[in-house]
Amino acid sequence: MIRRVGFVGWRGMVGSVLLDRMQKEGDLNYVEKLVLYSTSQAGLRGPKIANAQPHLADAMDLECLSTQDVIISCQGGDYTQKIHTPLRDMGWQGYWLDAASTLRMNENSTIVLDPLNRSIIEQSLHDGKLDFIGGNCTVSLMLMALHGLFEENLVDWITAMTYQAISGGGAQQMRELLVQMGEIHQHASPLLRLQDSSILDIENRINQQLNTNSLTISTIGYPLANNLLPWIDIDLENGTGREEWKGHAETNKILGKQSNPIPVESTCVRVGTLRCHSQAFTIALSKDIGSDELTEIIGQANQWVKVIPNNKQNTLQSLTPVAVSGSLEIAVGRIRKTSFNSKLMTVFTVGDQLLWGAAEPIRRMFGILSEHL
Repeated sequence: MIRRVGFVGWRGMVGSVLLDRMQKEGDLNYVEKLVLYSTSQAGLRGPKIANAQPHLADAMDLECLSTQDVIISCQGGDYTQKIHTPLRDMGWQGYWLDAASTLRMNENSTIVLDPLNRSIIEQSLHDGKLDFIGGNCTVSLMLMALHGLFEENLVDWITAMTYQAISGGGAQQMRELLVQMGEIHQHASPLLRLQDSSILDIENRINQQLNTNSLTISTIGYPLANNLLPWIDIDLENGTGREEWKGHAETNKILGKQSNPIPVESTCVRVGTLRCHSQAFTIALSKDIGSDELTEIIGQANQWVKVIPNNKQNTLQSLTPVAVSGSLEIAVGRIRKTSFNSKLMTVFTVGDQLLWGAAEPIRRMFGILSEHL
């Protein structure tokens, strides 16, 4: 039982998914008092949740925050930067669970993905560490999908081509993508209504619209509908985006392999899907194993992996964002060896960015704390 728990950012996209999962799984039954915090609506009545304080508390009130045994933050990195260090400087010794990236690579932080690194989490608790952080969405989804290969030490190196949903950019970017889709349709509809109109004329009309900055791009920054954006996150000025750097750095921290890292190289692309990230991997195996055995190793690693048979019908039906959205299943398919090297294999995976990519590792870490305290 945890005496007092504070939750910041519970109304946002990841926070609302996390709170819903915690309620459905009964996680809040192990909390004596839940305090919901707000950066803008402190003092107003909050939602009716069992064991929750009726009114919203001020998310900037360090004194109030310092009374919590556990703080869950889904408020974003800017909030973490403003609050975490001052709170620790006050002497607060509670547990901080965070979905943002700010603290991930700190020496005193543990990135949580307990189906793979439960032993590392347990050791961190034993060592007195207090900051437990959810990993990057594509990294967590990759590790869940390829859990069996990492567990059997079969990965020499890996390249990832990611196709990331706009949910990774937040709710406003999701809305803007839908606005862009509507604007494109509206612009093309006069020609679409004409049965004898040329599809090339329609395409040209849309392309002119995309290239004249006439779409709404206030939050995404560029047209994404009918387009893709092969760069995510800040430019590290070495030809790599920070999202791509995370693939190597966070993977090896989660697995506890910082001293002997597995090389992970990524090219990260934003695509016009709403909430599921897809990834295509080329994997160099440490030994030559047949495709059937590899499929078995992947499929039996954890209860959430769903192996999709490598044929056209099953792939198009089940290995897609549409098939996986809203589910905890991690679809894994297109498992095959390359024709030019039997120790190279390719895999395609799809997982929900808001569940195993964000909320679920935090929810499960909260459950571990409930057992620990």
